[in-house]
Amino acid sequence: MLAATLREAARRFGGSPAFETADGWTLSYDDLERVSDLVATGLAARGVGAGDVLALVLPPGPEYVILYLAAAKLGAITAGINDRLTTGERDAVLATARPRLVLAAPGFVPSDHDALELEPATSVDRLLADLRGSEIPAELSDDPERPVAIIFTSGTTGTPKGALYSNRQLTFITHNDVGDTWGGGGRNLNGASFAHLGFMTKLEGNLRRGGLTYLMTRWNARGALELMSRVRMQTAGGVPTQLALMLRQPDFDDYDLSSVEFIVTGGGPLTPGLAQEARARFDAKLATRYSCTEAGIGLGTAFDDPDEDAVVSVGRPHPAVELGVFDNDDRPVRAGEVGAVCLRSGATMTGYWQDPEATRAAYTADGYVRTGDLGWVDDQGRLRLVGRSKEMYVRGGYNVYPVEVEGVLSTHPAVAAVALVPRPDPVMGEIGVAFVVAHDPSEPPALDALREFGRDRLAAYKLPEEMQVVESLPLTAGEKIDRRALAATLREQD
Repeated sequence: MLAATLREAARRFGGSPAFETADGWTLSYDDLERVSDLVATGLAARGVGAGDVLALVLPPGPEYVILYLAAAKLGAITAGINDRLTTGERDAVLATARPRLVLAAPGFVPSDHDALELEPATSVDRLLADLRGSEIPAELSDDPERPVAIIFTSGTTGTPKGALYSNRQLTFITHNDVGDTWGGGGRNLNGASFAHLGFMTKLEGNLRRGGLTYLMTRWNARGALELMSRVRMQTAGGVPTQLALMLRQPDFDDYDLSSVEFIVTGGGPLTPGLAQEARARFDAKLATRYSCTEAGIGLGTAFDDPDEDAVVSVGRPHPAVELGVFDNDDRPVRAGEVGAVCLRSGATMTGYWQDPEATRAAYTADGYVRTGDLGWVDDQGRLRLVGRSKEMYVRGGYNVYPVEVEGVLSTHPAVAAVALVPRPDPVMGEIGVAFVVAHDPSEPPALDALREFGRDRLAAYKLPEEMQVVESLPLTAGEKIDRRALAATLREQD
C-alpha cells in the first residue's frame, strides 16, 4: 500500500534526499512522510475523504508528489490531468473525473469545480501555507481493492477515459519491478508529466529503491544533458523523442556523459537509426519498454539482450505478463501472423472510471486488455509491432487521435475537408501531416494559419506539422476516408 510503503521508506532512508527541483528545493524521505500528513489534514478540512476524487492540474514537482501521497493516506483517488492540455480538453477530462476538489497551477483553475490555485512552492512552508489543517487523519486499514489513481489516456477525444488503479495493481507492479528488496536506487531524472502511467504506478517502487529523483518542470535537452553530466547519472531515460532531441543538441559531445551506462526508453516508436545512434553516442546499453495505460505493465528488452532486439521489436513479456495476439474474434492467430496485441496480468486496470460500457469493450472474454496495437510474434518470442488498430499515433510520447484534430481543423473557413495522417519522424517518432481540400482551390489555407486556428482548442503536440493541398480525399468502398491510401502517398514521397 502506498501510504505504508512511504512510512517504511521514511524509517529506512530518513533524511536522505528523495526529490530535488531545478531551483534546489530538496525533499527527504522524512519530509515526504511528515509533509504529506500535514497536507492530508488540509485536504480533509476541504472535504476530501475516502473514495473522493482529487484532481491535480500541476506540472511535475514536489507539490504533485506530496498531494498524491496525502490523498492516498485519506483513501482518496488522485486523478492526474496533463497540464499541457488546452482549457477545453482539461474541462472534458474533469467532467469525466468528477472531482471533489481540483488543485491547479496558476492559469489552470477551472471555473465550474471546487478548486484551489497553488502558487509554485519553493519550500515546505510555502506549500503548507495553502494546504494545512489541524487533525491528522487516522491510519487506514489495508485494502487491496481501495482505488488509488485515475490515469487518463493521453490525447483524449471527446469522450475521455480514465483507467482506475487500486492498491492491488500498484502492489503487483511494484513487486514486478523491485520484488521485496529495499534500497539500491541511484540518481534519476523526471521531465515528463506526472499524470501518466509511469509516475502514477511506479511511485511505490521508487520509494522502495530509496534513490534521488531530479525534477524538471519543463523538460529540455540542454537541461537534461547538463544535469546528467553534473550529478553523474548512471541511467538516461525518456520517450524516444527526448533521446532524439538530446542527440541533436549541437554541443552534445561537450558533455561528460561517461557515467551513463544504461538507456531506458518507452512510450513511443523507437526507430532502428535512433536506437543505434543512442547506443553509440552515449556508449551505453539500451532497453525498451512497452505497455499501455490500461495494462499497467507489458513487455520489454533487457540490457544483456542482443542489440537487435530493441531495434526490431518491443521485446518479450515480463514474467508476470501474458501476451495474446488475436484475430477479430479474439482467437489466437498462428505463429508469425499479425493480430491485435492484448495483455493480461495482475496489473491491468480495474476498469474505466464511471464507464462500464467502455470497460467491457476494453477486455476480451478471457480477461486480456486490448492495447489497440497490431503486431506479430517472431520465432524468438519477440513482439514486433506493425501499426495500430485505430488511427491514433504517438508524437513525442503523446497520443494523437486524427479524428479529434480533424474535427477542429475542418471548421476553418478555408477548409472543405481534411484528414490527418502520421509520417515517421527521426525526432518526434511520428508527426501529423494534414491533407486539406480547400473551399477555394486558388486560396488554400497556409499551414501556419491552420495551426494558429487550432491552437486554442488543441494541445500543441496535436497540431499538424506538414500540410498538403489535394483536390479530394480518397474514400473506401464504405465512403470513409482511405487513410491507407494517404499513408501510401507519404511513403512514395519519402
